[in-house]
Amino acid sequence: MSFLTILFVISFIEITCAYHPNVLLIILDDFKPLLGCYNDSQAVTPHIDLLASKSFIFTKAYAQQALCAPSRNSLLTSRRPDSLRLYDFYSYWRESAGNFTTLPQHFKQNHYHTHSVGKIFHPGISSNYSDDQPYSWSQKPFHPKTIEFKNAKVCTNSDGSLGRNLICPVVTEFQPMGTLPDIESMQEAVRFLRNHPSTNKPYFLAVGFHKPHIPFKFPQSYLDLHPLSNISLPSNTNRPSLLPDVAWNPWTDIRERDDIKKLNISFPYGPISNDNIKQIIQAYYASVTYVDDLIGKVLKEVDFGNTIVILTGDHGWSLGQHGEFSKFSNFEEATRVPLIIYVPHLSDRVIVVDSLVELVDLFPTLVDLTQISGPLEQCALGEVMDVCTEGQSLLPVMIGAKKGKSAVFTQYPRPGAHPSCNSDKPHLKDIEIMGYSIRTRTFRYCEWVQFDHSNFTVNWNKVYGREMYDHLIDPQENLNLADRKEMINVRKKLRRLLIAGWRHI
Repeated sequence: MSFLTILFVISFIEITCAYHPNVLLIILDDFKPLLGCYNDSQAVTPHIDLLASKSFIFTKAYAQQALCAPSRNSLLTSRRPDSLRLYDFYSYWRESAGNFTTLPQHFKQNHYHTHSVGKIFHPGISSNYSDDQPYSWSQKPFHPKTIEFKNAKVCTNSDGSLGRNLICPVVTEFQPMGTLPDIESMQEAVRFLRNHPSTNKPYFLAVGFHKPHIPFKFPQSYLDLHPLSNISLPSNTNRPSLLPDVAWNPWTDIRERDDIKKLNISFPYGPISNDNIKQIIQAYYASVTYVDDLIGKVLKEVDFGNTIVILTGDHGWSLGQHGEFSKFSNFEEATRVPLIIYVPHLSDRVIVVDSLVELVDLFPTLVDLTQISGPLEQCALGEVMDVCTEGQSLLPVMIGAKKGKSAVFTQYPRPGAHPSCNSDKPHLKDIEIMGYSIRTRTFRYCEWVQFDHSNFTVNWNKVYGREMYDHLIDPQENLNLADRKEMINVRKKLRRLLIAGWRHI
């Protein structure tokens, strides 16, 4: 670290210690980096792009599992799915793994007022049916009342009937209660930001928007901003010939929608026609533009001189790449997320960071940026620690004192070696295989191995499938090189790194 960097860090710490900035954490659901600030020419996202213009943009940020509850709990505890022992929606880590301190809980314990709006923790048993109360939040978490109609038959079909569709543009005032869940969440966030200055504590406000999660329900006017004539198909809409069966996700969640059922798509591989793929892509972009407008309304109420803002997603979403849709895999499309961090006094222009980073890194990063406590310790192997991290603070990367990680890790479970109706979201009791993936600067290597769900152990000697992609020549992950004889030494090296795990990176 240079002398000038050291002086800068000291100055920054003095500033943050003096006033402890507010924190606004915005999480979108199933959100891949389809944004103007990520050089996507089809995106219409002016408000997020404006935030990004004075922020750090991380171009290689990854979730730890491409499923809502495991990813969110991992982000909010800074522990990986294997430590939380959660790969589905049906357990609460405080009871099944350990009484771990969460990110908002740590801020609450250090004199912040914490508030949850919308979907932050995944609802249900994975957050104890309470959004982890009374631990994480200073007041009752806010959930939009209209979320009860999320999967209701409110989508208009061409014959005038109502359906439970995937693609669901609506007239807002004709919807139940005359509004939509994310509009309600935006209004609550605005109300909180306008009223908070009357308190004497800094705030930690977490706002979780449901879009662009399915169903793609949004005010129909947003389709006009994304005409089908402007929608481009992915170049790789076919299933890779060398993809192991175990790696395939049959996107059962969208098959269950009324409009997709009518297409009578064969299970498990499809395909979906190009016209239908375009319509799905159009609806995803429209959903993102819709939530971008809502984010813009929230950001208008923010004091940027005194507030750290983080915007990210819980995981990505495939839009026809490899012939797949939705999440439920270890592919780049499912695991890579946008990550934008605005820090007052640290940046007044866009700074692009192409280091490999993970969502488990956010907890220690925010501790370092706010200086609310000493740096988080690394979680010790075999010890149950209340407060620790299985990530790394991004502050050294942000100020140029460190290059970042040499690899990041994701994983996904399967109930068997071949696609089935529960391949995408197996319950713990049905998990027989775990797909572990390591992403380096050059390669992604994935191994699908035997997993014992009764004691959470892995048998690396029983392999059901391997994947290896060279991102220098194949960034779309189309060509599986795992069985190429000339690549065997590379594969062995990546396998050693994968088995050694994140502690040795």
